Amino acid sequence: MMLKARYTRAMEWLYLACVILSGTALVAITLIIPAGVFMRYAMNDPMSWPEPAAVVMMVMFSFLGGAAVYRANVHVAVEALLNAVSAKVRKAMLWGVDACMTVTALFMLGYGVRLCQLTWYNTMAEFPALHVGIVYMPIPIAGLLTLLFLIEKVWVGPPPKTSIMYSDQPSDLE
Repeated sequence: MMLKARYTRAMEWLYLACVILSGTALVAITLIIPAGVFMRYAMNDPMSWPEPAAVVMMVMFSFLGGAAVYRANVHVAVEALLNAVSAKVRKAMLWGVDACMTVTALFMLGYGVRLCQLTWYNTMAEFPALHVGIVYMPIPIAGLLTLLFLIEKVWVGPPPKTSIMYSDQPSDLE
C-alpha cells in the first residue's frame, strides 16, 4: 500500500509540473502574439520572432497540457455509447480505451524520441541557438507522462479526492 501511495504522490507532482509548464506557455503565447501584432501594425516595425516563439510554446502547451488533461479525466469524451451498454460491455470498452491510450503514449514516446534525434542539429532561423530537437521534446515527454498516468489509473485507480486537481471544485456552503 505504501508503494501505491508514493506512486500517486509522484504522479501528483508530475501533474502539477505539467499544469504549471503548460500554463506558463499559454501565458507566454498570450503576451507574445499581441506584442507582435502591435509592433507590426501600430509601430510599423515587425519582429520576426513572435510567431515561431508562439509555435514553440504551443507545442509545449499542447502536449504537456494533454497529459495533465488525461490524468484529470477532463478530456473530450463521448459517453453516450458507454451509457447505452451493459456494465460488462462498458468495462471491456474502457479497457479498450486504456489499451489505445497505451499504444498512443508508446507511439509518442518512441517516435517522439526519434523525431528529436532526427531534428536535433536543425535550427530555426529566428532562434539559431535553439535545436529543433529541443522544440519537439515535449512530444516524447508527454508520451512518457501519459503512460505513467495510465499506469496510475490502472494500478492505483483514479487520483484521490484530495488531489490538487480537485482544488478548483466548488465547496459546500455552510
